[in-house]
Amino acid sequence: MDYNMFCYQCQETAGGSGCTRVGVCGKRPSVSNLQDLLVYVTKGLSAVTTRLREEGMPVSGNVNHLVTFNLFVTITNANFDEDFITDRIIKTLEQTQLLLRQLKDTSDLPDASTWYGAVDTFTEKAVESGILSSDDDDINSLRALITYGLKGLSAYTKHANALLQDSEKLDAFIQRALADTLDDELTVPELVDLTLEVGRHGVEGMALLDKANTDAYGNPEITNVRIDVGTRPGILVSGHDLRDLEMLLEQSKDSGIDIYTHSEMLPANYYPAFKKYNHFYGNYGGSWWKQKEEFEAFRGPILMTTNCLVPPNSSYQDRIYNTGPVGYPGCHYILGGIGEEKDFSEIIEHAKKCPPPEQLESGTIVGGFAHAQVFALADQIVEAVRSGAIRKFVVMAGCDGRFNSREYYTEFAKALPNDTVILTAGCAKYRYNKLDLGDINGIPRVLDAGQCNDSYSIAVIALKLQELFGLDDINELPVIYNIAWYEQKAVLVLLALLSLGIKNIHLGPTLPAFLSLNVTKVLVENFGIAGITTVEEDMNLFFGN
Repeated sequence: MDYNMFCYQCQETAGGSGCTRVGVCGKRPSVSNLQDLLVYVTKGLSAVTTRLREEGMPVSGNVNHLVTFNLFVTITNANFDEDFITDRIIKTLEQTQLLLRQLKDTSDLPDASTWYGAVDTFTEKAVESGILSSDDDDINSLRALITYGLKGLSAYTKHANALLQDSEKLDAFIQRALADTLDDELTVPELVDLTLEVGRHGVEGMALLDKANTDAYGNPEITNVRIDVGTRPGILVSGHDLRDLEMLLEQSKDSGIDIYTHSEMLPANYYPAFKKYNHFYGNYGGSWWKQKEEFEAFRGPILMTTNCLVPPNSSYQDRIYNTGPVGYPGCHYILGGIGEEKDFSEIIEHAKKCPPPEQLESGTIVGGFAHAQVFALADQIVEAVRSGAIRKFVVMAGCDGRFNSREYYTEFAKALPNDTVILTAGCAKYRYNKLDLGDINGIPRVLDAGQCNDSYSIAVIALKLQELFGLDDINELPVIYNIAWYEQKAVLVLLALLSLGIKNIHLGPTLPAFLSLNVTKVLVENFGIAGITTVEEDMNLFFGN
């Protein structure tokens, strides 16, 4: 196919089929192709580490972190920097060559493990080894589904690693599964089984991160978060990484500035450990896709700890500071790896010279309903269900996006009967978390568990409710799943829910473009996966007339 690039990993991909000229996210073909090559050589490295383990040899934590970091770099809206990605490819090739020398048996290794090309061959190799490398649509589809799920799992394990929590079991699985996507002998049924295995390990990955976060910062608690602004200059923290926020808060506590969260960092306000910082002001703005106007209005520097970065306007590009997997040409970059103390002095000094943020809104929003907090309310919730005060829980976790079709979720939340409670996590919440939906016997009708990875809490809550109501099947719970997706972490969450036996999940605004007709058929027939229609039709479907 004569494409400049091909990418269909996000929900907003061009025409609902794939970006071929430039990414809707803003990445250029050169960046897209280099990301494809980075994934390819990371799979090659993973085939080597898998062989090493089979021979009884250990794989170092640094190599494990290299693999997961590489995948994180290729997640939608994380990195747009050709030099950054090229450097990752070179490091990966060099590491693969070192490990190849340790193997007793190098026979039958895939091309991705043995290829070692110069930089001027990267583009040609990327096109040759891209995501449509098989002639079988179903094979391409399942390999993509597995790879994207592994990208999500890698993001979550990387956050746990930042808090010095590692799992050799998870790293070994990620690498084996990556290697398996290179195996031309694997059949469609075997790839389907591997897809579900990704989901099972996804639950373990989210559990690892949940433990890392709560061990470090305590269990999230019900919190009213300020959404106005103070009178001092500030730093706005976006992305997902709590360890970066902790280091910034500690280094800036006597500097005369305030720290604000943005988008998926909102749930940081729910953790007890961060409340000791008097200059931790609150949350500014909303979802990631509004950042052009919100970053302009903030007037101070912005720290991007992970995705989602929208290519910045030149008017505020010099105020963007990236770190970790995030990169954009011409922006500042703050160095520091796992276990290292990052130096945030430059961004702190920058903030001191800026005016205070422009106020966008006022008041507070409530959150902090992760599993420990909901368990504390269990008796109250069970009684509300048994009395009929709560008829249904509606899981509306997942991602937000910029397309107008996502207004569906705002209107859906407004149309829900007053005896329903929304369980949410991820930036999808911004479609309805500022609506005045009231409460049921003191229980807010929007229970925000936190970031997208905190969808783990929603799964744990569902399992706990199943236990409390004495049900044999989790699908007998009065729970509706109407989930929005955008990028690869949401793919992992979906696979994790399927692995727990949860069925009849509605996914929107559209089904993934990387699902072939036959793979979609498998998901529909085995798990009841469905799309969304209109608010009125879906209300009739879920609640009848």
